[in-house]
Amino acid sequence: MDEKKRILVVDDEADLVDMLKMRLEVNNYDVITAYDGQEALDKARKEKPDLIILDLMLPKIDGYKVCRMLKFDEKYKKIPIILFTARAQDSDQKMGKEVGADAYVTKPFEPKVLLGKIEELLK
Repeated sequence: MDEKKRILVVDDEADLVDMLKMRLEVNNYDVITAYDGQEALDKARKEKPDLIILDLMLPKIDGYKVCRMLKFDEKYKKIPIILFTARAQDSDQKMGKEVGADAYVTKPFEPKVLLGKIEELLK
């Protein structure tokens, strides 16, 4: 049996993090969580997850910066990052691409869509 893929879920809404964690665990992923940008960076560097689901509006360091810092770092740039946000404007998506995000999922989200994106990026 394959080793479970590890996903880092970053959002400052604890309820959402818990819900995502449950969803992902049911789908056989190992989940680590963070609730602000600094914690997200620390955990990403320490745990080297297979994928990161990253909210944009975070305390301490926003999601764009976290994404950029990881994507411009040789050691972590291969980790796929899904930006996860209630902000659905084209400009937000464009900014997401500029900082190197691999995908963009808007809230409220469709779990199937998110799971589909995760599977696609982890291939």
